[in-house]
Amino acid sequence: MVAFTLVQLLTVNQLAFAEPAPTTNFILKDMSGKKHQLSSYKGKWVLVNYWATWCPPCLEEVPDLVNIYDQHKQKDLMVLGVVFDYKDAKEVNEYVDDMLMSYPIVLGDDSVTAQIGSVEVLPTTFIYNPQGALVKIKRGLITREYIERMIAGKK
Repeated sequence: MVAFTLVQLLTVNQLAFAEPAPTTNFILKDMSGKKHQLSSYKGKWVLVNYWATWCPPCLEEVPDLVNIYDQHKQKDLMVLGVVFDYKDAKEVNEYVDDMLMSYPIVLGDDSVTAQIGSVEVLPTTFIYNPQGALVKIKRGLITREYIERMIAGKK
């Protein structure tokens, strides 16, 4: 008979039920058909923002995301919006047009969550550093100030 300590049993249990790790070099196709691969954005911060059209905090953060994306896209930042829980692409297009969302939008599905990760809270933003490493998962509203502090390396 093999004896295990409580710590060993917990570790075995965690491994048995752990979610698969998201891939480190995702490839997402936006609504215009363009593919976005994490490795293509080396040297830039990459924000993958999960949102929904019915989500009030998502609506609130859009102007900050648009503003910072427009100011930094040529230098040091890429923003990818991933919409979930939508009726159809037409509904999403109308929302994107109404909100003047200038960054690429991806229709979220199982292949996206398999690569990036799943969440229980919207909005949620996955933040990758310029080397392509996931450094933060920000649940809830994200602000321009928060993003600027991350980019500047301030906590």
